[in-house]
Amino acid sequence: MLYAIATLFLLQALGDALVRLAGWPLPGSVVGMLALFGGLLVLRRVPAGLDQGARALLPHMMLLFIPSVTGVMLHFERVAREWRPFLVASVAGAVLTLVVTALVLQWLLRRQAAA
Repeated sequence: MLYAIATLFLLQALGDALVRLAGWPLPGSVVGMLALFGGLLVLRRVPAGLDQGARALLPHMMLLFIPSVTGVMLHFERVAREWRPFLVASVAGAVLTLVVTALVLQWLLRRQAAA
């Protein structure tokens, strides 16, 4: 578990550093997550410690959304003024997530059937 948390924090710090040095308009955590994804693609497997840590953290994912929801509620009057773009972004994001998930599931099912 300690290995997983240390890896995730290290990659987030790396992402934050890259964003600040390059001046990219992205959150450092997103860049860190992309670095994690790239590292897993290179390894072609998930290290056991990272797998165990992720499995332990996954049931508690909803707790990680509390700061985001609180942030939205702090700016509720702005959301009320600009509800249309917020609604479009929410619906488009949900549709995009569903489409990508369905495509990945189809790909994995075909890959499993071929094996």
